[in-house]
Amino acid sequence: MRRASARGPDAAGRERVLILSAGVGAGHNSAAAALEQACAVRADIDEVQVLDVLQVSSLLYRTLLGKGYFVLVEDLPWLVEWGYNINDRPFRRRGPVDPWTRVNALPVTDAIKRFRPTAIVCTHFLPAQLLASLLLRGVIDARTAVVTTDYDFQGLWLTGAFHALFLAREEGRVELMALGLPPDRVAVTGIPIAAPPAPAPARDATKRPMLLISAGATGGDYALSVVRQTLHMRSSFTATVLCGRNNELRQRIEQLVAPAGDRYRVLGFTAEMPQLLQRADLFVGKPGGLSSSECMAAGLPMALVNTIPGQEVRNGDYLMEQGAAVRCNTPATIGWKIDEVLREPGRLQRMQAAARRTGRPEAAADVLTGLLDGPSRPLVVTRAAQKTILAESEQRLVASDLPGPSSLVRLVDLAAGSTVALLRAEELGDLEKRYATPNGGLVLRDGQAFTSLRGEERRLLRAILRRDDELPVRVEGPSPAPPILPERPEEHGPSELRAGRPSGTASSSGGPGRLGKLSAPAPADRLCWAAGRAQPPAWG
Repeated sequence: MRRASARGPDAAGRERVLILSAGVGAGHNSAAAALEQACAVRADIDEVQVLDVLQVSSLLYRTLLGKGYFVLVEDLPWLVEWGYNINDRPFRRRGPVDPWTRVNALPVTDAIKRFRPTAIVCTHFLPAQLLASLLLRGVIDARTAVVTTDYDFQGLWLTGAFHALFLAREEGRVELMALGLPPDRVAVTGIPIAAPPAPAPARDATKRPMLLISAGATGGDYALSVVRQTLHMRSSFTATVLCGRNNELRQRIEQLVAPAGDRYRVLGFTAEMPQLLQRADLFVGKPGGLSSSECMAAGLPMALVNTIPGQEVRNGDYLMEQGAAVRCNTPATIGWKIDEVLREPGRLQRMQAAARRTGRPEAAADVLTGLLDGPSRPLVVTRAAQKTILAESEQRLVASDLPGPSSLVRLVDLAAGSTVALLRAEELGDLEKRYATPNGGLVLRDGQAFTSLRGEERRLLRAILRRDDELPVRVEGPSPAPPILPERPEEHGPSELRAGRPSGTASSSGGPGRLGKLSAPAPADRLCWAAGRAQPPAWG
């Protein structure tokens, strides 16, 4: 019996896009709003809907996840860092969604069924994990994308089934490829941000530099100590202070800066943020993923304060690596640190140039292009492969180091050239017995024996066959480790190697790490040794 849930664009090629977020902080929802804005300018999207999954879950679930996180940040920051690090290994959580989460996700599943999307984008790992479960159970047949919202990649975002994974920077892609993830399913786009209202005007270096001091959307009290420190600075500057929705904080800061005359401008929650980012010369605040990306896109360097352990510390590390930020670790030295930036000739301008190089203002549009023009079948990572990837990350190995039956192999759709499954070599035995062809290939089939398959094989076939009765695939080994770049890359090798992209992959957009209509990876030797018949070839 054919599955009635199979979906795709209508005859006119019109898409229905569902964007799933979770209101744990403002960043995930801001990324969702940016993607919604990018959908509005595409002629091939008929309808778009945004859903905060916490808003339709139970009050207890919403409180524990939404408010509980900020309680820990305020009172037990060491526990936040421990939790971030313990969940940093990919696939540390495997298997089905836990019962409590599944019950709270029922309204989300119902919303998906009602909307009948052709594409679903997740800006939080909670809905991403749910979608993987729905894909494997055959409940949905939409293209699915996972979009990370911090510069650092955390293992919680990696799920057992998805169509595309979009990262903020190249290092995360290199990490996942080293662990065995196929390069045609992981792309670097940056973090989706809202399009600026107009091109940014050139900053006037002859004017007093403007500091943009942000207390965040909720109005963190740390901003008071930041402003107090700036009162002792020797440099000439002006400052705009954003207090968010904290009216009490705004009043306290207004009283504090009253003797300074018109040097300070104090605002509450404002819709002027895009314009302020363009006019400011230095941002002073926390390195959240979205705020950092907005600053970089505006060419605005950052002085980082009150950094949350975990993702914000790692965001800050990346920005400092790029030369686009400095970090103030001690409240008593904030004014001095900013003064150092402003007083050193040319330093602020160099940081602004670094911020412009780091920014990716087109990230939201690139995500949509990568998803809608990318593979129509999902990638399925079997549980055995997930265990291997977890073990690799814990032992600091790369996929090409794994020997024999414990190594990772890929099933590649012969027609589309895209990877549809990642599994351990030892799992090939059952597939070869059922689906081997006389010429040594594999043709996966949804036949009468479907119900007799083991659970893992049944989940894999259900997800990747979709509307088809059969799918010819080839087997490939892991990609070789990324090459070590020469000191003068312009004198060595093709442009793919200079960009850090393994040979055998291509991008329709021309840049490294982009999803699109990819050329098929170069075929590897047939893995006849998977069933113990021969020694494995030396990959990489």
